[in-house]
Amino acid sequence: MGISISKETNMLKLRIVYCILVIATVLAGLLSRHITGIPLFVGDILWGLMVYFIVRFLFITKPLKFVIAGSLLFCYAIEFSQLYRAPWADNLRHTVIGGLILGETFLWGDMLSYTIGVGIGVLVEKTISKNLPVKPA
Repeated sequence: MGISISKETNMLKLRIVYCILVIATVLAGLLSRHITGIPLFVGDILWGLMVYFIVRFLFITKPLKFVIAGSLLFCYAIEFSQLYRAPWADNLRHTVIGGLILGETFLWGDMLSYTIGVGIGVLVEKTISKNLPVKPA
């Protein structure tokens, strides 16, 4: 029973790390939209990175391939949803939260930005997992 408590404790610590990474990424993304001179695609990269950290937080024991695929599928689905132009959806997109989460205009370049963000997430995970006692699957 001591092993399961230790494993649960380590998983909790790992979740806390990913929670902090999500918050830091959200703050960086919001700042990137308000600092003149930062290209818009930086915010899209950070959005993809944030999604990666959220998926890893939620599925802490899943294999890396699962987290990558889930993150990219979510990002791409949100981007393709921007092709749907119903009045209610457009009204939602014109709110601050709706615009931040759903975006407003479909762009192929955003897909590349999300892919780069997820790739950065993988690199961050590999870097931090070297220093943590328990590693994600």
